[in-house]
Amino acid sequence: MARKKQTLDFLNNNIFFKNKEQTVKVLSLNLNSMDVEVLVIEDEKKKVKKMPFAHLPKEIKKLVRPL
Repeated sequence: MARKKQTLDFLNNNIFFKNKEQTVKVLSLNLNSMDVEVLVIEDEKKKVKKMPFAHLPKEIKKLVRPL
C-alpha cells in the first residue's frame, strides 16, 4: 500500500530567514522525506527549492518542527 504524502503548509505563516545574501521563506514541510520547500529570494530573482530539514537554522526548526 502506498504511503499518504503528508505535508505541513507554512505559506501563510511568513517564516523568513537570511542565508548569506539571500532571503529564504519556508513554504512547506514534507513529513515523509523531511524535506522543506523554500522560496529563495536573491536581488530580484525568486526560485523555489527543496532543502533538508536539518539544514534549517535552529530558531526556524523550532517554528517548523512537526508535532
